[in-house]
Amino acid sequence: MLKLLRFLQPFRGSVLLVFGLVFLQTLADLSLPTLMARIVDRGVVGGDVGYIVGIGGLMLLVAGVGVACSVAASFLAAKTAMAFGRSLRSTVFARVENFSLNEFDTIGTATLIVRTTNDITQVQQVLFLMLRLLTMAPMMLIGGVIMAVSLDASLALILLVAVPVLVLAIALIQSRAIPLFRQMQLRLDRLNQVLREGLMGIRVIRAFNRSGYEQRRFAEANRELTEVSIRVNKLMAVMMPLVMVVMNFTTIGIIWFGGIRIDQGVMPVGALMAFLQYAMWIMFSLIMGSVILSFIPRASVSAGRINEVLEKEPSISDPQQSQPAGPKRGEVEFREVSFCYPGAELPALCEISFRAGPGEVTAIIGGTGSGKTTLVNLILRFHDVSAGQVLVDGVDVRAMAQEALRAKIGYVPQQTVLFSGTIAQNLRYGKANASEEEIRRAAATAQALEFISGLEQGFETVVAQGGKNLSGGQKQRLAIARALVRRPEIYIFDDSFSALDFKTDARLRRALRGETSTATVFMVAQRVSNVIEADRIIVLDNGRMAAMGRHRELMNCCPVYREIVRSQLAEEELA
Repeated sequence: MLKLLRFLQPFRGSVLLVFGLVFLQTLADLSLPTLMARIVDRGVVGGDVGYIVGIGGLMLLVAGVGVACSVAASFLAAKTAMAFGRSLRSTVFARVENFSLNEFDTIGTATLIVRTTNDITQVQQVLFLMLRLLTMAPMMLIGGVIMAVSLDASLALILLVAVPVLVLAIALIQSRAIPLFRQMQLRLDRLNQVLREGLMGIRVIRAFNRSGYEQRRFAEANRELTEVSIRVNKLMAVMMPLVMVVMNFTTIGIIWFGGIRIDQGVMPVGALMAFLQYAMWIMFSLIMGSVILSFIPRASVSAGRINEVLEKEPSISDPQQSQPAGPKRGEVEFREVSFCYPGAELPALCEISFRAGPGEVTAIIGGTGSGKTTLVNLILRFHDVSAGQVLVDGVDVRAMAQEALRAKIGYVPQQTVLFSGTIAQNLRYGKANASEEEIRRAAATAQALEFISGLEQGFETVVAQGGKNLSGGQKQRLAIARALVRRPEIYIFDDSFSALDFKTDARLRRALRGETSTATVFMVAQRVSNVIEADRIIVLDNGRMAAMGRHRELMNCCPVYREIVRSQLAEEELA
């Protein structure tokens, strides 16, 4: 929790002002019982109406100042806590955006969402309580003790008995509650995970008739959270009656012994009333502090999870002195490249070497798990090579700034990702300032213009989250158009034609030839028909390059490629 307080540095002026306002409010609240004692002892007992009116007016003024300070402190504390949460969320999001795929796989996407939302909200709420109430509690406690002792030091001895008893009772309850609060936060995280999986995978769940199983999973996670919450609430429910018992016995003791001192003429009646009020303030400050402290364990768990994200160093980062690209444009070279995923026993790629230049189409084909997607991900520097070099325009990608590297690349991922917004906004994701003519041309090349024109609102049609209101083929064509709008030096199509029918596929590939004629094109494919005309076909087999060449060459010399072709094409097409 303390590590996150560095994010309060920009708001330290507001924090100090909140402390000042809380201090003034506390002074105002503590002065009211003394003023009331003076009214009783001098005004009421002496029958001085003018004195009662004068001190009563002063009490109204002091109370007004206290109210004004309270409102201002609450406003500033809330504003500071919200600004702190906003700053922390932005920092966490920016940090996550810099993570490599390895960090996403290690931490998990679902928990990153929970940490950026629920966990930061927990810390934000506790910060507000600390600024507003936890600062007030010790001020009220110390001030109440000072004022009570100043009124009657002998009677204050009762507090030496009552306060330790109250502190012990609260500490006993909190020692049992704090571990449960930690459990509650973890159970809430588990519930969020199950809920997210159930909502995101609803189609698979229904397709496999696993709704009952998922309901049982959710019910189990919900039951675990409920059980912990009930146990915590039972403990907290015990605290208030216990505190009230201590406070009531303290009140009885003060009135009993105070009455004796009044009878002896040592203590005025008004002073006893003020002393009783200060004793209640002392007790209340302890209760207030203990209640706020009960929220801190939950926030500390959340803070730890947030710190884990902030302190995790990305495995891929820009060099201190980034190297600009060379004079070549779009040339990609692999030099003895090997790559192994963290924790894997065998490398995903082993000793891959080739060169691809502008105007060339390099196709990558192989069986499932042969390393096709991994290979193109190394060009984008989603991962760093374990050995060897990947060069773009003659420069090692590790020596280039990631932004400069990826600005050269138009990428169409294996799993199509569209964002909520209009079709035009999705296409401009590749180039923010693209003109209407540019996006229409890209859509036409990607064979998407026909279905876009058939929509009622055309390019202004709203795309649902994840493109749920579009078919798989439509989403793929929009993803291809998004890359074409960018007009990059290097195109990477990662199995980007799998959802297209053969007729659309053929038209699209013909259109792409003219559009990408001056660029370097990488095409990861499952269909042999997509790679037959490629200038270079790389055949991968268990992470190794089985062969490289054109279609006819590979048919003669590569058994792996021949097997792939035979599995897809009819015998008459081979002849």
